Amino acid sequence: MVQARAEELRRLLNRAAHAYYVLDAPVMEDPVYDRLYRELVGLEQADPELIRPDSPTRRVGGAPAEGFTSVAHRVPLLSLDNAFSHEDLDVWYGRLLKVLDREAPEGSPAPALPMVGELKIDGNALALSYEQGVLVRAATRGDGERGEEITANVRTIRSVPLRLDLEPPPAWVEVRGEAFIPEATFAAINAERAERGEAPFANPRNACAGTLRQLDPQVVASRGLSFFAYTLHLPEVWQGGPRSQWQALDWLKAAGFRVNPHRALCPDLAAVKAFCDHWEQERRGLPYATDGVVVKLDDLRLQGEAGFTQKAPRWAIALKYAAEEAPSRLLRLTCQVGRTGVITPVAEFEPVPLAGTTVSRATLHNADRLAELDLCAGDTIVVRKAGEIIPEVVRVLKELRPAGAPRLELPPTCPECGSALVREEGEAATRCVNNGCPAILRGSLRHWVSKGALDVDGLGIKLIEQLVDRRLVAAIPDLYRLDAALLASLERMGETSAAKLVAALEASKQQPWHRQLYGLGIHHVGEVNAKALARAFPSATTLEAAALADEADEAPDRLTAVFGIGAEIAQSLRQWFATPANRSLLEQLGAQGFSLAAAPEPDGGGGPPAATPLAGLTFVLTGTLPTLSRSAAQALIEAAGGKVSGSVSRRTSHVVAGEEAGSKLSKAQALGVSVLDEDGLRALLRTEPV
Repeated sequence: MVQARAEELRRLLNRAAHAYYVLDAPVMEDPVYDRLYRELVGLEQADPELIRPDSPTRRVGGAPAEGFTSVAHRVPLLSLDNAFSHEDLDVWYGRLLKVLDREAPEGSPAPALPMVGELKIDGNALALSYEQGVLVRAATRGDGERGEEITANVRTIRSVPLRLDLEPPPAWVEVRGEAFIPEATFAAINAERAERGEAPFANPRNACAGTLRQLDPQVVASRGLSFFAYTLHLPEVWQGGPRSQWQALDWLKAAGFRVNPHRALCPDLAAVKAFCDHWEQERRGLPYATDGVVVKLDDLRLQGEAGFTQKAPRWAIALKYAAEEAPSRLLRLTCQVGRTGVITPVAEFEPVPLAGTTVSRATLHNADRLAELDLCAGDTIVVRKAGEIIPEVVRVLKELRPAGAPRLELPPTCPECGSALVREEGEAATRCVNNGCPAILRGSLRHWVSKGALDVDGLGIKLIEQLVDRRLVAAIPDLYRLDAALLASLERMGETSAAKLVAALEASKQQPWHRQLYGLGIHHVGEVNAKALARAFPSATTLEAAALADEADEAPDRLTAVFGIGAEIAQSLRQWFATPANRSLLEQLGAQGFSLAAAPEPDGGGGPPAATPLAGLTFVLTGTLPTLSRSAAQALIEAAGGKVSGSVSRRTSHVVAGEEAGSKLSKAQALGVSVLDEDGLRALLRTEPV
């Protein structure tokens, strides 16, 4: 009887909370809710075995955490590409049609694809994991692959259901959405802070981010966060899942989530633009902050075919509204030196409040931008935040220019080492080419120890500056010659910290080859490209051989044959390996114990090599295949050693065509390129449908 009563109380209280916090339609008087809540607390205190993860008493409870752990997202939580105008939307839509092979013949209107417009909430993205319908984990976005687990804090958000209102629920579901602080709540929080003599928060987004990272859930609960859900991921085997983004939003609402009511199913791009224009004006009357509209392709199957770039989905984009602008007076022009020696001019100006924060500096990118602005000493400038995040100088108010003000230009020499600056013909960047420049060295060291590279904990910017300024480190290998006694003698370093750092440096030698490659800081080689190169060339020796062989024109396609590696990256690799100082760097790292190679297979590598029946073949996909999405077909081809291209040429080995194949099929037939259906592809792969 007691167990049944506890179950009934949980059901009544959760339903009442959902009606109050999600539907804005209370179904229970506050005194009644309080009485039932106290009854449940009493039952659980008398018998702790009655406590369940979805109990409303778990909204706030437990001791403050000692910190947050990093967790991997089941599905990567990627960011979106941005658009800032209707023209940008046109360009994005054109790219989308091209990748879906839906381009219209010349002179014909572009085909209409249904899309969903959703307000872009100015908050913090969260990933919520449910198992058998119960919330088991909540995490921040982090780097998109991993985030911080903040489950106890998210349980305090009343609009996040602890149990899904579904029977039966799926085995698991990943829900994505935005946590935020409503404007009225934010104003009340700042008023309370002012009364206590505390500094106010700059804006709701910063307040929300800081709140989510509080170690005490009681503090989080007091801040009154809310949550809008906007995306879900379900097991492929689960029946009854949504087939479109619009259906997904309805699914989330039915499951108990708060979904933003201001959304629209748009039949074409014109309707999308009208939706964006409408909310650019109307958003100012909303009770929460928005900074744009997110546009998504509605059909989930087409989303799968469109796929992703290295950083963002191709099937979605965020239209950011025009940023707030403010005038300020230029104080000085300074220059930063990046890790590759690029000189970036920086405008420092009188502080101005802008889009919720105070800004006093903005990068000017390069000498061309400096000349375009026609900037002079003491100018009055107009500043805005690009995408409401990054400050930028928009223009100069020349009518307010002081008489005789000198024009500002980049210095002829490096501000760090005094070496002459160089600007190659055809390049926008001005560089310091002195490899011994302290700024370049500091940047290289910071990159080497960063999380995406060697991930050396305890080696921060301040310590790197000390090591370089005292000439204790003149190159990356010098880090591995440091001992604990020397490190302990530095400012803000004790014996314990020094010992931990030496251990972290030693442990970093075991990082996989692709991280070591990324850490070298080769121009244009990011984390994703480093992984692709490391798979194709399992050691620095094989990669160097490929790069220098290409330079000698012995095997011109070895680098660019790797999927995702274009001519620009290949040229950068050639230049890097052709530089004697870089080859010396690899030798020194090898002497310090770095393998600079992929780890051997667990069985010692003696087994037969993986079958690659499509090695050396290039494929183009077009149309809709019977059972394979485009991304699944691409994955099968690449796993078998093949390469997938976006365009047909005489070098194309096969075109795989499905229903509604477009211009790529016609071009393949005109060029005499082999055309396969899905069965033909599977025959080449030597696989059967599963």
